[in-house]
Amino acid sequence: MKANIADFATFLAVARHQSFRGAADALGLSPSAISHAIKQLEQRLKIRLFNRTTRSVALTEAGRSLYERLRPAFEDIQTMLDEVNNFRETPSGTLRFNAARIAARVFLMPLLTKFTRRYPDIKIEVSSDDRLVDIVAEGFDAGIRLGAIVEQDMIAVPIGPPIRLTVVATPAHFARFGRPEHPRDLLQHPCVVFRYPSGRPYHWEFHGPEGQLDVATTGNITVDDIDAELDAVLMGAGVGYLLNEQVDEHLKSGRLESVLEEWLPARPGFQLYYPNRHYMSCGLRAFLDFIKQPDNDEINGPNNQACATGVG
Repeated sequence: MKANIADFATFLAVARHQSFRGAADALGLSPSAISHAIKQLEQRLKIRLFNRTTRSVALTEAGRSLYERLRPAFEDIQTMLDEVNNFRETPSGTLRFNAARIAARVFLMPLLTKFTRRYPDIKIEVSSDDRLVDIVAEGFDAGIRLGAIVEQDMIAVPIGPPIRLTVVATPAHFARFGRPEHPRDLLQHPCVVFRYPSGRPYHWEFHGPEGQLDVATTGNITVDDIDAELDAVLMGAGVGYLLNEQVDEHLKSGRLESVLEEWLPARPGFQLYYPNRHYMSCGLRAFLDFIKQPDNDEINGPNNQACATGVG
């Protein structure tokens, strides 16, 4: 029995996610169904495509060779389907975004909610992940990160206003430890430390008369989730370094107080970035046009130009 295109689509999903569960989530199937499909494909091809352990799934040499040949072919098929999509009155299909978690919650989701009302035939998948992933290798249409860490070979457009970070703690904390007047004073305070998925702790960045100053804060609690950092700060664990959008309501209510405002100017906000290709999907073109609208709620009538095939 010969393998069919659905078998290879399953193979690509497992290879991309390096996980049966990840592929299952992406395809809307169960992990056992994915595992069974891969086992059948290997039997039909009479070759092992993945090395499996209880904790990981990795391509064999033969599997990697097949993946590197199949991926561009499937991208060409998707391109052809998108070109056919251009003849529809409104675009359809699936858009896959990878975004830093705070960017997804604060900036991306409000836009996507309005966008799907405007384009109900487009389905959206969002992967919230603070790792800096290869969006091309992992099959995403676009990523959302701070502009300073976007790869130079990507095209990037702003997806939100400039951001401002804020140093905050509870009134009780400042009553006990004092209010810092210089960023280096934070070295005398317990702080809630954010650590990147790579394991590297984030150094707090300040700008003042001395130029840029990075402070390697310390504390008893280290987290890899910026919302968990806020929760710890609210509970009195120490000082936090957070987005103004996260803490604004707590500052207004008096649960938190901010310090060192003069050391924290606004900085460029989050960017939506995508590969520098001649062709982009109809759905991504529609989303890019959408976020450029001065008022996203006042887009009138179908915009067939959103399906143009050139990046422009």
